[in-house]
Amino acid sequence: MKAVSNAGHVRMALRDATMDDHRRVDSIYTGFSLGTPRSYAAFLTAHARVLGALEAAVAPDRPRQPLLADDLAALGVAMPDPLAQPDVRRDGARWGVRYALEGSRLGGAMLARQVGEGLPRAYLTAAHGKGEWIAFQRALDSAAAEGGEGWLEDAVQGARAAFALFAQAGEAEQAAARA
Repeated sequence: MKAVSNAGHVRMALRDATMDDHRRVDSIYTGFSLGTPRSYAAFLTAHARVLGALEAAVAPDRPRQPLLADDLAALGVAMPDPLAQPDVRRDGARWGVRYALEGSRLGGAMLARQVGEGLPRAYLTAAHGKGEWIAFQRALDSAAAEGGEGWLEDAVQGARAAFALFAQAGEAEQAAARA
C-alpha cells in the first residue's frame, strides 16, 4: 500500500492566495511559441532574467540557471542581465519565492513537450526527482509552523513578487519581439 502524504497545506494556501498572479503569468507566457527558435529564445530570455534574480535571492538546492544558460548558448543567445532581486529579508518571503521557483519547475516539465524538434530543453526538463516535490512541501509546512505570526503573509508576498517578475520579464520580451 502506498503511503499518503499530509504535506502540502501551506502550498495549497499559497496556491489559493496567488491564483490570479499565476493566471496572469500563464496568460503572458502562452504568447510564446516554444516550437520556433526565435520565440523560444525570447521565452528562455525572459526566464533567465527572472531566474537570475530569484535564484540569487534564495540560493535553491538545485539551481536551473546554468541549464538555462546552456540552452540559450545553444540558440546563440547571451545570458541577459537579471531583474532586481525581490526583498527576501523575511523567512516567509524567501519560502514564497522558493514556492514559485519549485512550481515553475513543475510547469517546465509540462512545457518541455511543446519545444520544437532539435531545440535545447535542459532547463525545462529539469524536473523534480522522485520525492523532491513532497519533500519541498514538507519543508514548506515545517517552515510555516516554525515561522509564527505573519509568516504566511510574508510567504504570499514573496510568491507574488516572484510572479510579478515573471510577468514583467515576459511582457518585456513580447514587447521587444513586436518592436
